[in-house]
Amino acid sequence: MKLLSVIVPCYNEEENIRDFYDELCKNTVFFEKKGIAFEILYVDDGSKDKTVAEVKKLCAADARVRLVSFSRNFGKEAAIYAGLQKCRGDLAVLMDADLQDPPSLLPEMYSYIEQGYDSVATRRVTRKGEPVIRSFFARMFYRLMNRISRTEIVDGARDYRLMTRQVVDAILSMSEYNRFTKGIFGWVGYETKWLEYENVERAKGETKWSFWKLFLYSLEGIIAFSTVPLTIASVMGVLFCILAFAMIIFTIIRKLIFDDPTSGWPSLVCIIMLVSGVQLFCLGILGQYLSKTYMEVKKRPIYLVKEETGGEISDKDEREKA
Repeated sequence: MKLLSVIVPCYNEEENIRDFYDELCKNTVFFEKKGIAFEILYVDDGSKDKTVAEVKKLCAADARVRLVSFSRNFGKEAAIYAGLQKCRGDLAVLMDADLQDPPSLLPEMYSYIEQGYDSVATRRVTRKGEPVIRSFFARMFYRLMNRISRTEIVDGARDYRLMTRQVVDAILSMSEYNRFTKGIFGWVGYETKWLEYENVERAKGETKWSFWKLFLYSLEGIIAFSTVPLTIASVMGVLFCILAFAMIIFTIIRKLIFDDPTSGWPSLVCIIMLVSGVQLFCLGILGQYLSKTYMEVKKRPIYLVKEETGGEISDKDEREKA
């Protein structure tokens, strides 16, 4: 019998844990007829509410439910990596606990796996319910990434994705500390079918992604999958050197021919501030790449587990723990 692992990263989602479970179970009949068993792996990312307690209630009632709880908040990227690493299934699907990833799409997604696709991904064709400014910058980010990176990142792509074990293992082989999963999905390749659906608003609670967090996350993606910013910094440095050299020659010629004294400290101050700003901007770009390299060199673990609960521990898992 095949096993499908449903990986659910969650952070402060106590209101949605039970609702997600109930909605998912409504779609298990299709897989039972196919001879496919389920495991539901909740990965708690250091929640401060009663998320862990709610999941433990499900673990006690249903042996298919498992919990991996972090020692603190490590971020959604770490939770996704942990879920892929801990899952046991022949197939794995990533889903959010807030029901923005409709479980009703799972049967259709699996049908494409049967047709020979390695993964089935989803993308939103609308951004209903999102602030206009946030939607605008999100679209600009995807356009920018596809211009400066060789890795294709589809506009509106969700983490909601059904994958074969081969794809899961490929993603796990990329064990970098600074992770940008949307880019990693594109980088590993494999034959992917895209499903489109209209945006579904959160069932309960509020989003954990503020504009500032999304901005920092976009920087992670740019730095992880493009070196174009470094090229821009180099080009700007060369252009300003040429401009400065030309201005020096112009000033000397003007003094020799027209005996025009160099004057105007305000313009000089403006030029100094402009050049200094460009230098700091370029140093900031270099600093971002250097900081990511610094974190990679440290070889810190991507996450730390506080506890694991639920499910039947296989012999393989027992050997790994030993």
